[in-house]
Amino acid sequence: MRIGTLLNAPSGPDGLRRLTDELRRSAEEGFDSAWLSHIFGVDALTALAVASSQVPDIAIGTAVVPTYPRHPGALAQQARTTALAAGPNRLTLGIGLSHRIVIENMFGYDFDRPTRHMKEYLSVLVPLLEGSPVSYSGEMYTVNLQLSVPGEGGVPVLLAALGSQMLRLAGRRTDGTVLWMTGAATIRDHIAPTITAAAAAADRPAPRIVCALPVLVTDDVEAARQKAGENFAAYGALPSYRAMMEREGVDGPEDLAIIGSEKQVSARIEAIFEAGATEFVGSVFVGGDEAAHTRALLTSLASKG
Repeated sequence: MRIGTLLNAPSGPDGLRRLTDELRRSAEEGFDSAWLSHIFGVDALTALAVASSQVPDIAIGTAVVPTYPRHPGALAQQARTTALAAGPNRLTLGIGLSHRIVIENMFGYDFDRPTRHMKEYLSVLVPLLEGSPVSYSGEMYTVNLQLSVPGEGGVPVLLAALGSQMLRLAGRRTDGTVLWMTGAATIRDHIAPTITAAAAAADRPAPRIVCALPVLVTDDVEAARQKAGENFAAYGALPSYRAMMEREGVDGPEDLAIIGSEKQVSARIEAIFEAGATEFVGSVFVGGDEAAHTRALLTSLASKG
């Protein structure tokens, strides 16, 4: 099993130092990968460039960078620079549309044609990440650009995709998808079949399906469920995640969070892999002894291969 950890968003004046320490600890503990969200704190790619330049031997990824606020050429330039800082074959660029409330209400962009936006965005981004020049003219982007950022090989792209159109686009044009608030039944019945069929039809390799969920090994399940419900309440109100919860047949984020004994947590993670996920990323949402216990279980699963 490939098991990763979701890094804590850096805060405070020493946030990047603490992020570097957390990345180093994750590598030493035996995690296969470490991922950083990009929301309203530090820029995820910049932060990962700083931390990974000082910590070798662990894959890194963004989960995920919103596309609308960044020109695809600028994002390709930044991602290739981060990959240069990290070293070869370490960075995975996770990207996504974000949500209407963020893109329209906060950034002021039009969110009416998200699929068209992403199709054109990938037409520019992917070749530049692979080191190729781009000459593209579409409805939303007209780009003639070549980057000179050094480095061998490309940067793999995962597209955060939940709906059928985006999953098919991810299968045809990217290396896979990175998920959040999506359970095993939904992966088995919707995510994996849709993206895998699209990749096969495009004669692409089998896609990566990275499943990220809150996780905690604990004896006090009810208290942990309440904490998860509080911490992740906002996701239950976002339409794309709410649709996945309805598919899964659950009421809220606390039902998708993987909480319980070592045996129960292990069984639910194994079910995610059996459903078609290729990687699991755990978001350990409390600290202290329970966090240490949870991380130890996750790395024991990673060591099984």
